[in-house]
Amino acid sequence: MPLGETAAGVTYSALTGWVDRPTDVTPMLEGEVTCDVAVVGGGYAGMAAALRLADRGADVVLLESGHCGWGGSSRNAGYLSNALAGDPELLNALHARRLPALIRYADSAAHFTEELIQRLRIDCDYEPTGNVIAAVSPGQLRRTRRNAEILQRAGADAEFVEGRDFGLPRSFLGGVFERAGGLLNPGKFALGLRDALLRSSVRVYEHTAARAIEPHASGVVVSVSGGRVRAERVVLATNAYSRDLPFAPRRMVTPIWTSLVETEPVEPERLAATGWTRRIGIVTPHTILENYRPTPRGTIMFGTRQLRTARGALGAREPDEAVVADLLRGFHERFPTLSDIAPRRAWGGWVAMTPSLLPVAGEATKNVFYAIGCNGHGLAQSPYLGTLLADRLAGDQAHDDLAAVWRARPRFAPMPVFSAPALRAAWTIDRLADRLHRRRA
Repeated sequence: MPLGETAAGVTYSALTGWVDRPTDVTPMLEGEVTCDVAVVGGGYAGMAAALRLADRGADVVLLESGHCGWGGSSRNAGYLSNALAGDPELLNALHARRLPALIRYADSAAHFTEELIQRLRIDCDYEPTGNVIAAVSPGQLRRTRRNAEILQRAGADAEFVEGRDFGLPRSFLGGVFERAGGLLNPGKFALGLRDALLRSSVRVYEHTAARAIEPHASGVVVSVSGGRVRAERVVLATNAYSRDLPFAPRRMVTPIWTSLVETEPVEPERLAATGWTRRIGIVTPHTILENYRPTPRGTIMFGTRQLRTARGALGAREPDEAVVADLLRGFHERFPTLSDIAPRRAWGGWVAMTPSLLPVAGEATKNVFYAIGCNGHGLAQSPYLGTLLADRLAGDQAHDDLAAVWRARPRFAPMPVFSAPALRAAWTIDRLADRLHRRRA
């Protein structure tokens, strides 16, 4: 596909392509209510925190500006991973002493979320396949081999694998196999958490955006357009949307838009002919990763590769046509024998990126706590982090995994690496590297 050509025949959606929106949206808050804990945000972290607090006997109110699971929780690619964001070599250079604790946290998060799916009996098409960070060039392959050694020394449940022996498509030479986790339908998972929440004692108010949070001597007041909540404590689980909230820690996150494309169904024989004989999620170690996965619908889903920054307030949007066209070019490069397979749908969502690329939790101000478990790995880490924070608020001594990501002060550095020019430069570097590899092949 020539540069600048758009992908034809694609349905662009401002909603998720995984599930339909729920029809039983709860009423917005009107008037004044009181509670022990108010949770602001109904994504994975907020719903998990509210459920655990209710199980521990707390009176909980949850406020969500859309419907629970509306944001990135239902829009992501569905990788349940035991990995951290960021290149392991870089993480080892910056956080060598902390890395084993962070690895333990990420692995625990994946197993916790697996158990949560089972405990709540959520039908989300979960396949415990593990995932692989797979190289597409000899240079990437050497780097993934080094990364596997770093991760193993830090205690990760990961190993280096050769592509052909492991059942990867021919374009993928091998890489780091992360044994824990697998693939699922994130929309079904989000709605399954929402169903459990609505069955619990938590009072859920959807289409209710928090306008202000004011700590007082006796607790915290959360103001919404139609009323307010008086709570002893508040949990901010607003992830990417934290940037637009005046009461969230400054520079805590940068919201980044990621896009996904889903193809028409592919015959199993044709998929197997590519060498992709193992149902597993694939992520590349580019500066801006590419991801490819099979779905239970018989389709292939792929995404990321290009990232977009936020212009103005966050909200619903459709993927850019130019990004979708570039994603399709990448798909054709990795799967040349499937070049006739048509793209059918495209959607995307906002991801919260922290300055360190690591999950964070802490106390923003007196009795107002926050938890950010995203950086592209929120499916596993957000429910776990929300639950760990809930246990701390319920009176438990801080869990070692919570201590590994706890911030003593809510201060965050600027993030120029996530500026529009920097992201464009990263994409350009990736494409130049791909072009160089093709010339040498």
